[in-house]
Amino acid sequence: MKTTASFEISHLQYLDDKAKAANKLPKFAEDPEVLKKLWRDMHFLRELDRRAVAMQRIGKMRTYPSSLGQEAVGIGAGSCLTEKDVLVPYYRGTGAMLMHGVKPHEILLYWGGDERGCDYQDPLAKEDFPIAVPIATQILHAAGIAVAIKLRKQKGRAVLTEIGEGGTSEGEFYEGLNAAGAMNLPFVCVINNNQWAISVPPELQTAAQTFAQKGIAAGLFFHQMAANDIIAVKDAVGDALDKARKGGGPTLIEAICYRLSDHTTADDASRYHDQKIHDAAWQAEPLKRLSEYLVKLGAATGAELDKLLEVIKTEVDREVKLYLDIIENRPQPPEAMFDYLYQTLPGKYASQREEVIRRGGGK
Repeated sequence: MKTTASFEISHLQYLDDKAKAANKLPKFAEDPEVLKKLWRDMHFLRELDRRAVAMQRIGKMRTYPSSLGQEAVGIGAGSCLTEKDVLVPYYRGTGAMLMHGVKPHEILLYWGGDERGCDYQDPLAKEDFPIAVPIATQILHAAGIAVAIKLRKQKGRAVLTEIGEGGTSEGEFYEGLNAAGAMNLPFVCVINNNQWAISVPPELQTAAQTFAQKGIAAGLFFHQMAANDIIAVKDAVGDALDKARKGGGPTLIEAICYRLSDHTTADDASRYHDQKIHDAAWQAEPLKRLSEYLVKLGAATGAELDKLLEVIKTEVDREVKLYLDIIENRPQPPEAMFDYLYQTLPGKYASQREEVIRRGGGK
């Protein structure tokens, strides 16, 4: 018997658990200002999440998915996007959305139940898709967009999408990957392996040793990265997107981290988290790691970072106030539920819309 194929999974990491550079850093990481910008963006995401969860608890926000402990995945990946790229986010994709021009209050509007949150005003995000809540459907959307880019022969463009590791058990995930591989599409998918598909751990989801190897059958490039290390995330996703833009094919990347929050505000993670593992994960989380590295590097002092945190809180507060002003003082009329379904509303729905107006006093 002979071997017809074999594979191995590479694992990328630059900053270890002690915030020490374990390998030669990529060129971008030699610039302290780039790292400080990533630090700032991750903290902005964490503060935005904190405020959203707090608003949900008092009825000012609907169900919300936090990125606590996973900030490096979205921020690191999103920082690699250009103005030509297309982002197809999933429900925990807040970080990448922020990095590609979506305004914080627009994201809050979406989770507050207001469709105006999907009407992105920044041209950078105008071709990006809205948040996908159904599990894994965004993979098909991303593959479809990549097909359009290839058919139109649009050079220098790629599609980035994300998925939780639990979503890789869905058929749409495999279908999208198969299309990306078979057609050599400009497609990059990041698997956010935060160790929990709601309350289900990896060992109950798959018999595969890694989630990265799920790209093998589809013919994708694949590897893992330590997602508590934002340098590794930015380096891996940046290389994959650059390759995709040049016609080098699609990539699947497994980002290994840990969800420090509930799955969403509708969940209670204390029912299934192992407290010892959870506590240990707090010591390895990405913001703590990068903060310690910046201080060791001499790029910032603890006091300087604390001052920057206060600036971030003020900026988030401004976006929260804008969100609250819109939903409280400029609410959508009831008939708006029909206005985001079709470019031209079919007659049977048009009559229903008119009925809502008559009954609800809309315009």
